[in-house]
Amino acid sequence: MTKPAKQLRIGLIGAGPWAERTQAPALAAHPQVHFSGVWARRPEAAALLAGAHGTAAFSGDDGVDALLAASDAVAFSLPPDIQAPLAARAAAAGCHLLLDKPVATSVAAAGETAQAAERAGVASVVFCTLRFAADTAPWIAEQAAVGGWFTAHAQWLGSLYAPGGDSPYAASPWRREKGGLWDVGPHVLSVLIPSLGDVTEVTAARGLKDTVHLVLRHTSGASSTATLGLSAPVRASGVRIELVGERGTVQLPVWGDAVRSFGAAVDALLESARTGRAHDCDVRFGLRVTQILAEAELLLER
Repeated sequence: MTKPAKQLRIGLIGAGPWAERTQAPALAAHPQVHFSGVWARRPEAAALLAGAHGTAAFSGDDGVDALLAASDAVAFSLPPDIQAPLAARAAAAGCHLLLDKPVATSVAAAGETAQAAERAGVASVVFCTLRFAADTAPWIAEQAAVGGWFTAHAQWLGSLYAPGGDSPYAASPWRREKGGLWDVGPHVLSVLIPSLGDVTEVTAARGLKDTVHLVLRHTSGASSTATLGLSAPVRASGVRIELVGERGTVQLPVWGDAVRSFGAAVDALLESARTGRAHDCDVRFGLRVTQILAEAELLLER
């Protein structure tokens, strides 16, 4: 009989809607994980989510240290610029990092997080959903392997702020401040960069409300366009990413099951922690995404 692998103790920092709907259920159900606790700024939020999954609740600044001491790794469900310094703190405590996207909206903060992970020698994974979802992850890997792409077009329009909307994420202050560029931009880049290569040039223009249009040049020589926003009318919302090249036009498949996708990200972190091999979607990739989006934001401000 094969001896089961030792469970990795993973804590969760954050107790908002994404943590409640996706991360906590995935951590609690993962057979190779001991869900070591939940930290939240509000004690009642930590207690409610922790109680739902039979784990410990932590709050306050001392609670962060207590959760880190009880964990081998930490998952984050926080606004990006709150996530970054806490992630650096977790890395310094020797915890592997399962980060949400974007790592930060400041290049300096994302860089400090990446440096902290490197100094500590901890593994890291950034949960860009499409890189881990069962329907899209193999598709992205296939397109990256095939190559020969001439251009790509991405449109990711949400209706988060449409009249009558009931999304719990509409109440997120950082999303309202930063818009689709920072919320859905990382998802699009997580598809375009593996397929076309790193971004070498960025052009940006504003559309209605928070809508942003990007034109990107890649190391392969190919170009791509991306339209990003969270304020589209309901009937205009949707996601479409297509690559155009020697094989004709191919479209990103539809995906679902965020809990299962997050479980695949946990698998990736476990593998990276076990082998010491960096994952393609690690904190350094997260830093690169922040650099690209910050450059676009600067162009828009000008």
